[in-house]
Amino acid sequence: MNARGLLLCIGLLLLALPAPAQLDPGFMPKGGKTLLLEVLGPSPDSATMKAVVSASRSEAEWQAALADRTGSLSDTERRTLAAYLAVNMPLEPSTGQQVVQQAEQQGDWIAALPADGRELAWNYCQFCHSLFTSYLTIERNEQSWLNTFQTPFHREIELNAKQRETFARYSAINMPMKVEDVPPDLRF
Repeated sequence: MNARGLLLCIGLLLLALPAPAQLDPGFMPKGGKTLLLEVLGPSPDSATMKAVVSASRSEAEWQAALADRTGSLSDTERRTLAAYLAVNMPLEPSTGQQVVQQAEQQGDWIAALPADGRELAWNYCQFCHSLFTSYLTIERNEQSWLNTFQTPFHREIELNAKQRETFARYSAINMPMKVEDVPPDLRF
């Protein structure tokens, strides 16, 4: 068999192997976007979303404003949602209009809203180190999580100030996780 035939056989064998399972961040505590859509429903009306993306409130004010709608959320989830909204809202007026229009056209509010803490951790932490030992099992306050971005190897992560604060607040509220709540494939 020539080299070309051998490569073809190897390629076919590789195609026949089962694909590795995709890990899902769903084991992690929910982030602000997911919680917002649980409170408002998966397809909130435009007027409601315009009110949300244009509101400027503190964390405590968001908790009070959403108090009658967050009955099914745990205290930690309420705090996570309020922190996400306090950091990310209001959106710039033009950005807010674009977000609402994009979500209406695509029917996808999750994709239209700014990234939440779970997304940021999932998308940025595990490229360089274990998500488990360097993030999921660490207990820090908000300032300590923000301080991680001052270390030389974290300074290069391309997150803006709001994204860093979103990450820090989410992490301070939701970490550490219990070992048994983390999928075995992600431990250590």
